[in-house]
Amino acid sequence: MFTGIVAAIGKIESVKPLEGGSFAGVRLDINAGGLPLADVALGDSIAINGACMTVVEKDATNFRVDVSRESLNLTVGLDTLTEVNLEKALTLNERLGGHLVSGHVDGLGVVRKFAPVGESWELVVEAPHQLAKFLAYKGSIVVNGVSLTVNRVTDIGAGDDLVCQFSINLIPHTIAMTTLKHLKVESKVNLEIDLIARYVERMVTLSEITAGK
Repeated sequence: MFTGIVAAIGKIESVKPLEGGSFAGVRLDINAGGLPLADVALGDSIAINGACMTVVEKDATNFRVDVSRESLNLTVGLDTLTEVNLEKALTLNERLGGHLVSGHVDGLGVVRKFAPVGESWELVVEAPHQLAKFLAYKGSIVVNGVSLTVNRVTDIGAGDDLVCQFSINLIPHTIAMTTLKHLKVESKVNLEIDLIARYVERMVTLSEITAGK
């Protein structure tokens, strides 16, 4: 589990294909930046741009993870030499500064607006229509590993043609301490819905099935 509070900005320094041809994943060598690695053991989890990955090698400054082809197909930003948001797995003696985050990406969003508003920035993201029901005013959403609060939700259309856009206010601290500063219109981002919303949706759906609706 994670909190969505980015601890450091790292950088993917190499992307090497694993054995297995075109269906194989890749091994990432990541410079941890300001993320201390002394207490990180092999097998520990670190969220990279919101995707939970397992440490398979490490040294004083870098750690390495293997990313499956499935994970590469369902995420963005894990196969290029770029900066990434990093967070170690949550321990029981830490503050829950963001919200409960699993590190499992639910879908890819597309940036529709990223512009300054006063001292802050407005980020508008278009979410896949299947995630629309999980987005709510003042609810939580994870964007590239960052726990954020939804300020506005706009639904356009209906059914499979539904387009859902949500707006977020990014304060200067968030801009400075995460890679969200690099976003542009049309950038793709990793999204994870609120964990509680996920279970509520399952309970409601199962209740309707049980009731024969």
